[in-house]
Amino acid sequence: MKNILGIIVSYIFIGIVIILAKFFKKSGEEASRKFIHIMLSNWWLIAMYFFENALWASLVPLSFVIINYVSYNRNLISVMERENQDGLGTVYYAISLLIISIITFGIIEKPEMGLCSILIMGYGDGLAAVIGKRVKSYEYKIGNTKKTLAGSLTMFIITFIIVAIFSGVTGVNLWLIKSIITAIILTVIEAVSIKGTDNITIPLSACALLFLM
Repeated sequence: MKNILGIIVSYIFIGIVIILAKFFKKSGEEASRKFIHIMLSNWWLIAMYFFENALWASLVPLSFVIINYVSYNRNLISVMERENQDGLGTVYYAISLLIISIITFGIIEKPEMGLCSILIMGYGDGLAAVIGKRVKSYEYKIGNTKKTLAGSLTMFIITFIIVAIFSGVTGVNLWLIKSIITAIILTVIEAVSIKGTDNITIPLSACALLFLM
């Protein structure tokens, strides 16, 4: 019963986030997208509280792999899609949640590691894009991807804070050094990822790095 309630709560939470995003659309298309990007990462807290295993935890992400793909092609949920589509970012987001659910709820049975990985994607990558566009700073280009120093610095700081908290709570040795190294690696990965692929490269890389810590 708790698992079924978790699915209901999950869809209610996602629905509320999408509805609230409409208010941010007044500030621009990207504002509503990043609001959804950041807020939906908090879904993992619901998953940790309600779901007992990988099967239940993966049902909601699996459904949104399908929903987001349909939305990408038909603009079903306009507040989370760009007018000029440049990648399957929203689909990759749901795929990441699905894969990390299977890994951390099932294979390694450490959903708290999944929380850390998903929050890095949500807050680190999300705020990096927001601050990178709002704060004037040095711009650089890696391949076809344009980034800003402010955005990359934001990614590094947010990632470091999240990993440091996770490391402290779980008792990781040399947590400060490992948190800095992890933040540097994920910042570089975010910088070189193109067309929304950071939504899958960041959380999967974060999960792998945290597992090796």
